[in-house]
Amino acid sequence: MHQLTWNNFMEWIEKQVVHRIEQIRVIDFFDIFILAVVSFLVIKFIVQRRAGRLALGLVFIMIASVLTTVLDMKAMMFLFQNLTQVGLIALVIMFQPELRDVLERIGKISIPNIKHISNDVKNAEHIANSISIIAETACDLSLEKTGALIVIERDTKLGEHIKTGTVLNAQLSGQLLKNIFYNKAPLHDGAVILRDYNILSAGCFLPLSFKQDIDESLGTRHRAAIGITEISDAIALVVSEETGKISIACDGVITQNYSYKSLKKELTKLLLPNESSKKAKRNKSKKANAEVKEENI
Repeated sequence: MHQLTWNNFMEWIEKQVVHRIEQIRVIDFFDIFILAVVSFLVIKFIVQRRAGRLALGLVFIMIASVLTTVLDMKAMMFLFQNLTQVGLIALVIMFQPELRDVLERIGKISIPNIKHISNDVKNAEHIANSISIIAETACDLSLEKTGALIVIERDTKLGEHIKTGTVLNAQLSGQLLKNIFYNKAPLHDGAVILRDYNILSAGCFLPLSFKQDIDESLGTRHRAAIGITEISDAIALVVSEETGKISIACDGVITQNYSYKSLKKELTKLLLPNESSKKAKRNKSKKANAEVKEENI
């Protein structure tokens, strides 16, 4: 009897466990890994946002629904069955800001090869000259404590934000930027958006960031700069009206206290990464050659 039971148990193990293990493919491990990573990112994304409490409420409803099914509570089962029919629509409505944020972040992902081709096509000299104009103008506005917000569009188009301002489509110049941000000018409160290093629109309204960890001393311009870089790959430059400090926002992160030299270097690094790396290599080579000459002397 015991021998028979043991044989039956081993047969069951062989059929249910060993046989299933033998059917596992390499792609299954890859599939499980991707699912785990996606689940982790989704949970992390929800927890870090206001949707965290909504997600907890949703989990509670799911647990309650399972319990009503197990306990055969017909009235509650009827209620939950009707709720699930409109559940997907309700989820889309409740998580609309978060879903939009996710889709915009996915849309920001660019294929490296395409990006390099795009950079090669652009005129590096024109970009370098534009960077110099922007840096010089920002420093002049900083000395005068004139508030400014300049957004440099990159791969992600900012059409919906451009429409909120006045379309100028003018050549980039320091004098024009200063006139736009002059504190009595009608467009000085909004943002200037540059496309292909031309002033496309001025007086634009940008979405504000809702991050909780932003320094309280930063004003609306800084929050707008962070907000636009959270939903796009744009670079936003801010001059504080109160302190005159120059800041740069990129990928939802803002850094402050730039001088002309550091500002120009940072913009070159962000907008001309290939040229920046070439320059660094040239400087390294010059330094190495100088060291060799000193040794020979």
